[in-house]
Amino acid sequence: MALMNAEDYRASLRDGRRIFYRGRSIDDVNADPELRIGVELAVLDYELAHDPDHREQAVVKDPETHEEISAYYAIPRSTDDLLARSRLIELGTERGGTIPPLIKEIGTDALFALLRVLEGEALERARAFYRHCADGDLAVAVAQTDVKGDRSLAPHEQPDPDVYLHVVDETSEGIVVRGAKAHTSASANAHEIIVLPTRAMGPNDKEYAVSFAVPVATPGLSLYVSPFSGGERNEFEFPLSHRAKMLESLTVFDDVLVPWDRVFVHGETKLAGPLALTFVEYHRFTAVSYKLPLVDAFVGSAAAIAEMNGVGKAGHIRDKLAQLITYAETVRALTEMAALRGRIGQHGIAYPDPLTVNMAKYSFATRYHQAAALVQECAGGLLVTGPGKEDWESDEVRPILEKYFRAAVPAEERLRMMNLITDITARDFGGYHAVLAVHAEGSVEAEKLQILRSYDGRTALARARRFAGID
Repeated sequence: MALMNAEDYRASLRDGRRIFYRGRSIDDVNADPELRIGVELAVLDYELAHDPDHREQAVVKDPETHEEISAYYAIPRSTDDLLARSRLIELGTERGGTIPPLIKEIGTDALFALLRVLEGEALERARAFYRHCADGDLAVAVAQTDVKGDRSLAPHEQPDPDVYLHVVDETSEGIVVRGAKAHTSASANAHEIIVLPTRAMGPNDKEYAVSFAVPVATPGLSLYVSPFSGGERNEFEFPLSHRAKMLESLTVFDDVLVPWDRVFVHGETKLAGPLALTFVEYHRFTAVSYKLPLVDAFVGSAAAIAEMNGVGKAGHIRDKLAQLITYAETVRALTEMAALRGRIGQHGIAYPDPLTVNMAKYSFATRYHQAAALVQECAGGLLVTGPGKEDWESDEVRPILEKYFRAAVPAEERLRMMNLITDITARDFGGYHAVLAVHAEGSVEAEKLQILRSYDGRTALARARRFAGID
């Protein structure tokens, strides 16, 4: 099949999927004014493939079929492939105004994990599904995080068994599953959803050790989309968030039948942990790749607003900019190093170095709030006391604003830069980014755990013992 264009993609979402938003059933995600923002964000991935300036980066020739496919679907076989993937994700995020489209990025993270971990018949099913997605140029979401209920209890110990997605029946046609997954990004505007285990499973959790894929329009599947970062927005006050909204859902499976050819894991508890962690290896690499436009925006907006305010050469401002540059370039350097240190895993598939990619994510997450505060310190109180769009467009009010809000540059330039900083640090869009920094793609504690697991300390320990005169 040919690569989809933007209109192909929009039309493909009119398939009877069951979506709820703000308490209403939504017939067409293209028609709802708020959900449409998420659709148009995803359109960017499809536009890249048809953009002459970026086609070489966004499209590759499939080594198996020799047909053109989205570069997101290129299975990484080398460190160069990992670097190319990171840069494509960064490009898509830059076009999305610090929010990535995520309709091919996350799905391929999951596909690569399935192709690396599985064996035998399960692997053949995963390969067939990969071909279906790559050849069809499909948008694929991933449902991994169970709602979990009482987190002190294992899945099989929960009073309500449905708080972890589980198998409730098995027929000649396939398995029947029930339960819910949370935080499913880009689900309402995807074509397919891959379900992965959320954690390692014990021997008593067989019914919860399950992985499969279903179309979003599957009977019994319902998506309850979060309203966060919704509402009417204008380009003047909300320069980024007026055009960037991620459709996050509570994804509910109400006795959904999954055909056997789409079942990848069914009761094999020993696969649950490795599959979950392998997905995370790719997904955190995707995460730090899509953080790069945001950290650059922090540096650029802080430097710009300081110059506009006339304080660009002040010592305290230069100190803050040095801290921001160090933060941004540390995340970038670690992201690139995760690719350069990449390894070749099972079935010849490359993966980013787990130690370095977790260091990148940890560095981003633990210093994020300090970085946002530094940007705000460079800007000033107009971040929250400045005029709105209606004031700026008023013939009576605008001359007053132009007179009194002028600084080293005209008022409009200064106010627009202020509004950018407000959007990414002080309004709900900034709050969204702040929560993502801490919790998305795994918590800070999970990153620390993976750093400890991944670090080979034998050289350091041997040197310390030699220096101490023990050996």
